[in-house]
Amino acid sequence: MTPLDDLAFFRRLAAAGSLTATARELGLSLSAVSKRLKRLEARLGVELASRTTRRLTLTAEGERYLARGGIILEELAELEESLGADRADLSGPLRVNATFGFGRRHVAPLLSAFCRRHPGIEAVLELSNFPLSLGDQAFDLGIRVGEPPDSRLVARRILANRRIPCAAPSLVEALPPLHEPADLAGQPCLLLRENDSDFAVWRFRRRGPGGGEQAVKVGGALASNDGEVVLRLALDGHGIVLRSWWDVHEHLARGELVALLPEWQGIAADFHAVYLQRRHVPARIRAFVDYLEQEMAGRVPPLERHVVPRKEALS
Repeated sequence: MTPLDDLAFFRRLAAAGSLTATARELGLSLSAVSKRLKRLEARLGVELASRTTRRLTLTAEGERYLARGGIILEELAELEESLGADRADLSGPLRVNATFGFGRRHVAPLLSAFCRRHPGIEAVLELSNFPLSLGDQAFDLGIRVGEPPDSRLVARRILANRRIPCAAPSLVEALPPLHEPADLAGQPCLLLRENDSDFAVWRFRRRGPGGGEQAVKVGGALASNDGEVVLRLALDGHGIVLRSWWDVHEHLARGELVALLPEWQGIAADFHAVYLQRRHVPARIRAFVDYLEQEMAGRVPPLERHVVPRKEALS
């Protein structure tokens, strides 16, 4: 094995976080991975990580080897890519992190189509409830709601999105008139308990220039930590739900749900593709972000044109 092979192995080991996970990813036995790490440490003369089969913790020397070695691997990738810049085919690893709902519905099929076009891509899509660190876990790309606070990340918007208050027609007929968000207090609302957010407070902005903001504390008898479950409960008429446009637009178009509070809108929840700032962004990452932005427009219709006010939907 060359030093570059060792660098690539160690970076994969650090990203996986354990000997067991690395063995599974590489298709090797646990003992083979452990022996290779021992050989690397023997060659360098330092301990790079303390480990059990379930967890790996880098030493200070391991952190330094990973950081400096990562730069070397990226520069090598840049060199090889520049030499083949005129080739039409893309190749190389592409590790993507996204949330479960949006990842399943949109990112997974688009990644599948992208890899069909470019069979040289080696893709991994990891779905999670919480955004995972790109740098610490060696992801090339993250799909995030909202622009990232981390200035080290570049963000490209791939979908304009807002949260829509809506309910099943049968429930809407039984509700009193709802003119502003404060009217939701005391009405049956479906709560989504996720990401340690303040799930009982819904925030809105009045439409039009100079529109103010309003927050209301809501409640209800039913709640879940899964967005698909909450949406199913809304379709069954159990309560009012506040869900993203990408998730409910088809139900609104079919009349299975009715948009409420037409003069108000949920706060922006746009989706961005984010990646680490670097001197040279690999062509496969730039191409996939371009593909996401281009194809997402055909999967989710523009927001403003399709939200149906309550009185029109019930006429």
